[in-house]
Amino acid sequence: MSAHHEAGEFVDSDFQSAQQSGYSSSAPGAPGTKMNRPPTREELEALVGEKQLRLSELKRAQEELERERAGLEDLRRRQMEFHTGREEMLQNLTRGIGLLEEAELTARRDAEQMARTLTEFREAITKVQGINEQMWNQESYNVELTRASTIIENARMEWNGARLKFQVLTGIAANSAEGTAAKAGNSLLTTTDIRQLCKIGFALTWPLVLLGLGIFVILLLRH
Repeated sequence: MSAHHEAGEFVDSDFQSAQQSGYSSSAPGAPGTKMNRPPTREELEALVGEKQLRLSELKRAQEELERERAGLEDLRRRQMEFHTGREEMLQNLTRGIGLLEEAELTARRDAEQMARTLTEFREAITKVQGINEQMWNQESYNVELTRASTIIENARMEWNGARLKFQVLTGIAANSAEGTAAKAGNSLLTTTDIRQLCKIGFALTWPLVLLGLGIFVILLLRH
C-alpha cells in the first residue's frame, strides 16, 4: 500500500488509529505489545455503530438547522409584508383623507347652494301662485299683466339657473317638455274637424299616389 493517499481518497482516521494502536497483544495478558492485524468483526461493528450514531446526530442537527432557517425565512417574509403593508396603507389613507376632505367641502358647498335655491324656489312659487287674474280690472290690466309677466320671467330665470347647477332637475325639464308637446298634439287633434283632417291626410299621401301612377304607366308602356 502506498505511503501517500491520492487526492479525494476517503481515509477513515478512526480505523487507522485502531490499526496503529493494535487490537490485541502478542500474547494473552501482555498489554503494551502492539501487533498489526485486521480488525475483528466486533470491532468493525462497533466502528459502524459509532459512525451511524454520528450520522444520526448530524442528521438531527441538520433538521434542527432547517427548522430554524424556515422559521427565520417566515419571520423575514412577515416583516417584509408588515413594512410593505404599512407603507401602502399610509399612502392610501393619506390620499383618501385628502380626497374625502375635498369631496366633503364640495358637498357642503353644494348643500348650502341647494338650500339657497330651495328658498328661492319657495319664494318664486309663492309669487306665481299669488297671481290672481280675477282681481284685475280694465284700468290696471296692462300694469298687472306686466307685473305678472315679470314674476314669471324671474321664476324662469331661477329655474334655468338651477338646472345648470343641479343635474337632478334635467329629467324634470325633459319630462315637462314632452308633456307640453303631447298636450299640443292633443289640442291640435281636438280643435281640428274631420274635413281638415282629411285634407291633411290627402296632402301627405298624394305624392305617393302620383309615384304609384307613374310606375304603373311605365310598366304599361314597356309592354
